[in-house]
Amino acid sequence: MTKTELKNLIDAAAGRRRADLVIRNCKIVNVLSGEISAGSVAVFDGKIIGMGAEDYDGEKIFDAGGKFLAPGFIDGHIHIESSYVSPEQLGRIIVPLGTTSIIADPHEIANVCGLRGIRYMLDAAKHTKLNIIYAMPSCVPATPFEDAGAVIEAADMEELIGDKNIFGLGEFMNAPGIINCDEKVLDKILLAQKFNKPIDGHAPKLTGKELNAYLSAGVGGDHECTTVEEMNERLEKGMYVLIREGSACHNLKTLVKGVTPANSRYVLLCSDDCQPKTILELGHMDKNIRMCVAEGLDPMTAIQMATVNVADSIGIYDRGAIKIGARADLVLLDDLKNFRVEKVWIGGELVASDGKYLPEIIPADISTVRGSVRVKNFSVDRLKMNLTGGKVNVIGIEPDGVITKKIIAEVQHDSAGDFVFDSAQDICKIAVIERHHETGKIGLGLLSGYGIQRGAVAVSVAHDSHNIIAAGVSNEEIFSAVDALIKLEGGMVLVNGGEVIASIPLPIGGLMSTLSGEEFKEKLDDLHAKAHDVLGISDDVEPVMTLTFMSLPVIPELKLTARGLFDYASFDFIGLES
Repeated sequence: MTKTELKNLIDAAAGRRRADLVIRNCKIVNVLSGEISAGSVAVFDGKIIGMGAEDYDGEKIFDAGGKFLAPGFIDGHIHIESSYVSPEQLGRIIVPLGTTSIIADPHEIANVCGLRGIRYMLDAAKHTKLNIIYAMPSCVPATPFEDAGAVIEAADMEELIGDKNIFGLGEFMNAPGIINCDEKVLDKILLAQKFNKPIDGHAPKLTGKELNAYLSAGVGGDHECTTVEEMNERLEKGMYVLIREGSACHNLKTLVKGVTPANSRYVLLCSDDCQPKTILELGHMDKNIRMCVAEGLDPMTAIQMATVNVADSIGIYDRGAIKIGARADLVLLDDLKNFRVEKVWIGGELVASDGKYLPEIIPADISTVRGSVRVKNFSVDRLKMNLTGGKVNVIGIEPDGVITKKIIAEVQHDSAGDFVFDSAQDICKIAVIERHHETGKIGLGLLSGYGIQRGAVAVSVAHDSHNIIAAGVSNEEIFSAVDALIKLEGGMVLVNGGEVIASIPLPIGGLMSTLSGEEFKEKLDDLHAKAHDVLGISDDVEPVMTLTFMSLPVIPELKLTARGLFDYASFDFIGLES
């Protein structure tokens, strides 16, 4: 800001010159005082310069008609890539719902394309009015047991972590690395401290002294709580807790019961992973706030959890509240029960009205993140197992989340030792195929609870290293799905009888589409319908996103990578046979 700009700002605040915008006749939702007051809000140069009973003249006057004016909503933790659309297209569908800022960790595309992927995300953020605040991915790969497309060490991070658009170090999934003082992990922690940047957490089921060790490294928040007991321990020990409600994980109804007047300032709302289907049908942060209120939480507290609490948690004090000097990120609401958003201003600019995103979208160049699917030595024979006994370790899908259980089961195999699918048993074959460096690695396992009866599914999204993951009833079906995916250069594929019955290309790193949110939703709805109706996948299983998390080894209990079955309890690989 120049001295002239500062003088103009002060003059406008003092009433010596016109404001750019005055929103009159509104009920101001003050998340700092916890009160609602009638009045107006004045904006100059994108900042709030007046509020309440003070009377300002403006170049533009908007009459709010007595409706509620709240600070713009902030998603405390999200992976844009998990929306399957580009940052520009995500902004187009969530801004009209009142979300004006998101705290995004681009570790999905970083695991595919490294720093090149992060630079693309930074560039794409300039093509949307949505304010995207990025984290520097801390775990690329998430563990040393995966084959990601890139490796980012502390020395590599230094190039970007000082960027003003990088708020801190992203979710530190390698909790054992911190607890056991891994040298390379400690280098990353020290780098964050050097730049005075906060560190986000990821600590499912961590408790006691191990949690203490994790927190002592400076980790500030966690979005992996699934019980009120976990939540309370983290709050008592000084962590922020992010209540997650997205497309894959549904923790809000459980955890909101633990929110009290004493601890609510340290509780945030986030979506983590959210598909266009969820957003367009149910909402985004507006939905999460609405759910909190429906569960009995005071509306002011719920709004605080999606505004000022998020901003304060990472030290961003220019938003999250209607206050003098803050960015004029504002949301006009009909009421504080349904939270229907009528208007959205970002930096004082009207960017959405009655559900419509107003600015033109000019997409960022994606040429640097295309062509990410490279597979070597893949054939149907490489999907064969060599079982010698009957008892095997099986990945068991748990409902409403990404945690799995380790199951010991007896299965059939043929004379050569290969698994034989039995539709009555609900156990199918699952495979992870390395797709970044043509290593030829293939991990094989068995999956329970998916419900597939015929055909196969293959996806180039597989958290967090994002190799190809596929599940099906036979080697031939899995091969057909993976082969079609390779030819597609990334995406989602369903096959039945060896024929492709649904597919969606994901050209941006094999993770994101160039379609609009609505176009992608239509295609994904069709794919979901065929997954359930044709392939027989269980109705209570999200057929794509569920599969994409079956390769995430930092989540208990059993997962599959391109190197084989990974057991979280021992934090090591185990054999297929029990």
